[in-house]
Amino acid sequence: MRVIFFYSTILILLASSCSVRKYIPEGERIYKGATVKVQKNPETKEKSKSLRKTIELAAKPRPNKFLFGQPCKVWWWYVIGEPKREKGFRAFLRNKLGEPPVFSSRLNAATTAENMQSLMENLGYFHTTVQGDTSNFGYFTKAHYTAQVQPRYMLDSIVWVSDSSALLNLLERNSTRRGFLKKGNPYILSDISAERDRLDLYLKTRGYYYFNPDYILAYADSTVGKRKVNLFLNVKRSTPYQAKFPYKINQITIFPDYSLSTAQTDTSRVGLQEYDTLLIQDPQKKFKPRLFANTITYRPNSTYSSRHQNTTLNRLINLGAFKFVKNRFEPVKDSTQHRLDVYYYLTPAKKKSIQGEIDAFTKENSYFGTQASVNWRNRNAFRGAEQLAVKVYGGIETTRADSLRNNNYRLGTEVSLKIPRYVIPFFKIKENNFYPPNTSLLLGYEWFRRELFYTKNLFRAQYEFTWKNNLQSQFTFAPISLSYLKASSVTDSFYRQAAQEPAILLNVFSEATVGSFFSYTYNSGFRSKNNKWYLNASADWSGNILGLATGAKNYREKTIFGTPFAQYVKFDFDAHYTRKLSNGFDWANRIQLGIGVPYNNSRLLPFAKLYTIGGSNSIRGFRARSLGPGKHLPTADDQRYFQIIGGDFKLLGNAELRIPFTKQLSGALFLDAGNIWTKDTLLFGSEGKLTKDFMKQIAVATGVGVRFDITVLLIRVDLGIPLRKPYLPDGQQWETIKFGSRDWRRDNLVLNIALGLPF
Repeated sequence: MRVIFFYSTILILLASSCSVRKYIPEGERIYKGATVKVQKNPETKEKSKSLRKTIELAAKPRPNKFLFGQPCKVWWWYVIGEPKREKGFRAFLRNKLGEPPVFSSRLNAATTAENMQSLMENLGYFHTTVQGDTSNFGYFTKAHYTAQVQPRYMLDSIVWVSDSSALLNLLERNSTRRGFLKKGNPYILSDISAERDRLDLYLKTRGYYYFNPDYILAYADSTVGKRKVNLFLNVKRSTPYQAKFPYKINQITIFPDYSLSTAQTDTSRVGLQEYDTLLIQDPQKKFKPRLFANTITYRPNSTYSSRHQNTTLNRLINLGAFKFVKNRFEPVKDSTQHRLDVYYYLTPAKKKSIQGEIDAFTKENSYFGTQASVNWRNRNAFRGAEQLAVKVYGGIETTRADSLRNNNYRLGTEVSLKIPRYVIPFFKIKENNFYPPNTSLLLGYEWFRRELFYTKNLFRAQYEFTWKNNLQSQFTFAPISLSYLKASSVTDSFYRQAAQEPAILLNVFSEATVGSFFSYTYNSGFRSKNNKWYLNASADWSGNILGLATGAKNYREKTIFGTPFAQYVKFDFDAHYTRKLSNGFDWANRIQLGIGVPYNNSRLLPFAKLYTIGGSNSIRGFRARSLGPGKHLPTADDQRYFQIIGGDFKLLGNAELRIPFTKQLSGALFLDAGNIWTKDTLLFGSEGKLTKDFMKQIAVATGVGVRFDITVLLIRVDLGIPLRKPYLPDGQQWETIKFGSRDWRRDNLVLNIALGLPF
């Protein structure tokens, strides 16, 4: 009883503290929302709850948010007071945590009732009536609406009043096959508007440049009886002459060095160069004509199509070489034919730029640190919108998992060239897709020093293609992916430890990777507000052709340029699903599956390809490098001498309930499970090897977290708790929660601080 009394008192105090009575101007009240009562005609089939939600869409204004019966955000708005500066800290507190009051003077129940009635009429509930009233209590006002909902009218026939013209025939055929309006559907005014817009877009792909959806007339006859509607469609008599005919392209003229401040006549033909039927005015020769021939997807004498127009604009924008892109269509004067001249005005972006960055980061292997880099870019290196970039970087990282605090240092450089087309020797691929493909070439070198132990020199080269079929899907194919790793400056202390643990010598073995890579990514984006999907599937392979050519059969038996090469195939699958719940919560899920199969010349994946587990983006109840593979518990020497503690196989699942508190603050409850395994016993013995009992070696963790969204980045703090420890003896793997024990809390509560969401 004391507890109940205590909490009741707290709630009463909270409610009373949010009172805004003393701030309200004389004669005003706080609007507290509306109630809608539905009285259905017995023949109305829809449920009252559904009808009420529909009618409430027209309720205006939107009320303030209430907590324990009081508008606490309005109270905060008044307490903070009027800020002196629009962008000061006081203004931030007022605008982000408070909201202005919604007064009863903004309420007009009679007008809102008319709007509700019009909404129902537009949805086919003809003859529905709505009455509105208000009631006052204390310093609040509520609105009350009563709706008498009549049965819904349905479409009986959709008739095009045709005059046998090509335009009318085209509209009628397409509307019959693919239209939104079908016999038996309910009458919905917005469906008629959507059909007009759809038909307009269709005509725009068939040459009707000057057509407008307002030129389509729709007449509804609801007097036919039995609550049926006959719909008659036609093109208005007032439709302009030029809108009734399809147009063809006459000339395409491009101005690739256009300045917004230049007063020159944009249609001047002085200095025009013709290339592949295109007219190009580029006297400074800043761009190769072939660039525009590849980018523009249509040609003179083709029928105008908005699809080709939008595709071309998007491809020009995605080149990255132009700051502004616009076009203009102009009818050819004094011509009996319906033709259009096209002009493209392209303002080049700044050709060269240099940028410096300082970053802080955390990694899945529990390392954190900082890195500084300098990036130089040329956006038109060879006059074909090729982007040449040079990056030089250096950084330091450390880890809490290593008792020696053994730091890592890295210096490196990358040179990359991005070409906005397919570059394949002896082949030419015709491009007409919405997104231009890219060919990328990369050369890189990195010097990595693991303090006290060894130095690694990594050389990389890659040749890849990236292309998209639509906004959601992206493909990447690297036919050539090369790397060469060579260790040096190995210390005596490392060799002394290797005498006891020979497996750590793998850290300093030189190795070459000669392979290819393919990946597919799907991101549903904003196609669905309630369900979002992210999928990534990839395949990575190395040494296949070399193995056949050299006859490799045994571990590190064959070499290329004096260095053993890796042989493996690797498949990865990563799926994210997020569902928005009705209460504003997000339910986020992820599953990762990784399969790496080293063979012949390799007994394990290259260290850079190994799978890791644990940490802030994985199983948050276990620190990185402290779990797996399998039943193996990484020792202090493992963490000290191995740069990566990983495996050839990975299984990971996550579920997270994300709870919004404010726009800037949210919380989370999560459950993580998974592990990694090796194909061989070479590194971690039989405990780490994948067996048929792998499901008995799954680690499980749970926890809570908070996220701080400060616009430019999201700071995440998660507290993880291990529930199942696979490295413990059978029967003792499930953890007993002991929050009251200081020792248990020290050994089991894992704090993760990271940037961004975990998935």
